Amino acid sequence: MTQIDRRAMIAASAATLLLPQTLRAQTRATPFSWERLVGQAQDLARAPYKETPAYPGAARVDYDALHAARFRDDRTLWGDLPGDTGVRFFPLSNTAPQPVQIAIVDNGQATPLRYDPAMFDAPAGNAVAALGPDAGFAGFRIMNAKRDGDWLSFLGASYFRAPSPQKQFGLSARAIAINTSLGKEEFPRFTHFWLERSGDNSVIVYALLDGVSITGAYRFVSSLGTDGVRQDVTAALFPRRAIPELGLMPMTSMFWYDQANRTQGTDWRPEIHDSDLFSIASADGTAHARPLVNPSAPMVSAFTERNPQGFGLLQRDRDFDHYQDDGVYYDRRPSLWATPAKALGQGEVRLYAFPTDSEYTDNVAAYWTPAAAVTPGRRIDASYRLDWSAARAPASKGLAIVENVWRGRGGEAGSDRLVIDFTGVPEGSKLDIWSDIKGGRLLKTAGYPVLGKPGTYRTVLDLKRDAAGPADIRLQLRAGNRAFSEYVHYPVGA
Repeated sequence: MTQIDRRAMIAASAATLLLPQTLRAQTRATPFSWERLVGQAQDLARAPYKETPAYPGAARVDYDALHAARFRDDRTLWGDLPGDTGVRFFPLSNTAPQPVQIAIVDNGQATPLRYDPAMFDAPAGNAVAALGPDAGFAGFRIMNAKRDGDWLSFLGASYFRAPSPQKQFGLSARAIAINTSLGKEEFPRFTHFWLERSGDNSVIVYALLDGVSITGAYRFVSSLGTDGVRQDVTAALFPRRAIPELGLMPMTSMFWYDQANRTQGTDWRPEIHDSDLFSIASADGTAHARPLVNPSAPMVSAFTERNPQGFGLLQRDRDFDHYQDDGVYYDRRPSLWATPAKALGQGEVRLYAFPTDSEYTDNVAAYWTPAAAVTPGRRIDASYRLDWSAARAPASKGLAIVENVWRGRGGEAGSDRLVIDFTGVPEGSKLDIWSDIKGGRLLKTAGYPVLGKPGTYRTVLDLKRDAAGPADIRLQLRAGNRAFSEYVHYPVGA
C-alpha cells in the first residue's frame, strides 16, 4: 500500500470553512440517472485508459497555501437551505493536482458546476488564487448545520472519510483497492461527481471511477445521525484487464504503537493510532478480533470466509488517559464497519500492514477479496453499508471482548509473554482457555479474574518463538463447547 501523506490530506480537509448561497452552473442541464452512469462506466471500460493530467500550478499549492485560503461562506452549495447539507469545495494542490468534474442533480437533470477562484478568500500571492478560472475542483466536503465542521469529504483518488459522533476524523475508506498487498498497487480515481440533496441531513453522491485496470459507477446514499454517519453504497465495476487482487469495501488507517508496542514509538504520548483492532463477523456467528501491530516488515493476514456478515477497523480503546492527546484526540477517532447487503460468497477478508515511524502515514488496510477471478468483460456488482461510529464491538453479539493487550519477557530465558484482558465476563464464570500457536510453542497458559475490576478476565501466555520469525497466537475463552469471547488472533514478534 502506497504511503499517504496524512498531514497534507488533513490540511486540505481543514482549508475551507464557513456559510450559505449557491454556486452558478456553467452549462445547461442534461438527463442523469443511475442507469446512465452505469452505462457510462461500462462504455469507458471498452476504451483505452487516459489519465487526467495534473493542472499547471497545482504543484505550488502546498500545506501552508491550503491553510491560508478559506472557502467563502456565501459560495456554499445549498448553504441557503436548512440542515446538514451545505457543500464546500477543495482547491487543487500538490497532493491532489488532478481536477474532478462536479455536477448537481435535481429532478433527473444534472447541471455541471463552474469553478471560480473567487470562491476562496486568499492573501495576495497565495498559490490557490493563482490557479485560474479553468483549474477545476479537487473534491468536496459536506458541512453540518452549525457550519463548525464537516461530516463527509471526498478528496484524492477514490478516498473518502467521515468523523466519529465526537466530530473527530481518523481512518479513511476508498472505493476500491487493487493489488494492495502485491507491491504493485493501483489507485483508480473518481473523475466525476454528481451531488443530489435527498433531505435535511442526507446527500446522495454519485461517482464515476476510472483506472488502468477497472472502471466503475458508485452511488453513496449518505446521512448524518446522532450515532455517526451511515452510507449505503452501490457499485457496478467493469475490469479492463485481469486483476490479481481486487479489494472491495476497503478501508485505510494508521497504527504506530500502543501499550503492547511502546518501544516502537519515540513520541511522549503513550499510544498513537487511528484504529487498534481488526474485526470480522463470520457467517457462523464467530467474532474474530485481530489487534493491530506495527510490523517490522510488510505483512498480510488473510481470513478465509464464506458470506461474512461484516468486518471493520475499530478504535476500541476510548480512554483519554491512554493517549493523553489533547490536540487531535485519538480517543475520539471513528470506527468503520462494513456490512454486505447481499451474500458475498467465497473469498478472504485481508488485513495488510507495513512499518511506519510516524502518525502521518496510513499503514493499515482492510478489504474483501472475492475468490472468483477478476477478468475483463465481467461485471462485478457490490452493495454494502458503511457505519462511521464510536462502536467498540459491532461483531461480538454479547461475547466478552478484548480490552487490553500487553507484551513482555516470559519466565523462561528467550521466551515472550502475551497478556490479554477480556471484559464483559459475568462474575463467577467457569471458563476454559483454548489456545494454539503457529511458529513456536506454548510454554504456559493461565487465566483468572482481575481483582477490583468486575467483568475483567486476564489470560497469560508464555511462548517460545521459532528462530525463523513471528509466532501467530489464537486464543478464545470458552465454557464447555460454547464460545464465551471473541476469537483472538495475535502475531508475536511481527
